[in-house]
Amino acid sequence: MGEFELIRRFFAAAPCAQAGEAVALGIGDDCALLNISAGEQLAVSTDTLVVGVHFPLSCDPFLLGQRALAVAVSDLAAMGATPLAFTLALTLDTAEPAWLHAFAAGLSQMAQTCRMALVGGDTTRGPLSLTLTVFGRVPVGQALTRSGARPGDLLCVGGVLGDAAGALPLVLGQREAPADQAEPLLRQYWSPLPQLELGELLRGKATAALDISDGLLADCGHVARASAVALQIEREQIPLSTALRLFAGEAATDCALAGGDDYVLAFTLPEEHLVAVQAQWPAMQVIGRVLDGQGVQLVDGNGQLITPPRTGYQHFGNTDD
Repeated sequence: MGEFELIRRFFAAAPCAQAGEAVALGIGDDCALLNISAGEQLAVSTDTLVVGVHFPLSCDPFLLGQRALAVAVSDLAAMGATPLAFTLALTLDTAEPAWLHAFAAGLSQMAQTCRMALVGGDTTRGPLSLTLTVFGRVPVGQALTRSGARPGDLLCVGGVLGDAAGALPLVLGQREAPADQAEPLLRQYWSPLPQLELGELLRGKATAALDISDGLLADCGHVARASAVALQIEREQIPLSTALRLFAGEAATDCALAGGDDYVLAFTLPEEHLVAVQAQWPAMQVIGRVLDGQGVQLVDGNGQLITPPRTGYQHFGNTDD
């Protein structure tokens, strides 16, 4: 099967590749054309997933298609952007029709959930890897960034943490668990839902935001560094699911602090906005505060500093830089 037949057969005809209001020109030309209204900015982010690093070779291609797009779209949520479209650069060792059909179906389902269109990309031969670039729109001056946190702000997260990290032994076949524990954890790992509505809700309210991909401690470190403040996290306030507590036991909190792959928003919020945001997003949880200083502090219920066993995932090196 040639490159162009592959694109036509599995991607150009997919439901998510059909042009919509935001797409003036999609797959089939040298470039896609997107419609952006006056007073809006284009938000762009790229993510790469590599076999053996981000997912096992034996994984379900339908679930891989869902996950690949979801983790990229989560960056748009973190900026408060509304999704428009995405591109896919797909590197394949072999072009197996059954695998491609399932992958394209999973990708298309997540794209339709996120209300965005596939508008182009590339295919090539080599070790399996996926590179997705996502495009969104946000009103000028309302994008959420990492650099606006101020002392006195509350530190919040958009929901429970650690489920995806807890699922990793299940994904790798290292452990088994009853369905009431395994299914919620695996669902969060393979089909995380980008918190797009929360991101849009936080426009004009949150002072800083990002999505948690490398672990709460490591990602809060990015906000602390960009904002030149300290973030204090109260360990007992970190929201954990019942499934994770049952499956991971005492390690559940460590999954949330340093496990990564949550794709839940962490944000800093002036206290006057707390009630309004909670009313529209009840799953949010206040887990700490922004202080004068630098870095990330983890404290127990008595305010005593705790040294965590690890801080988060890094591709290169062992530091958070």
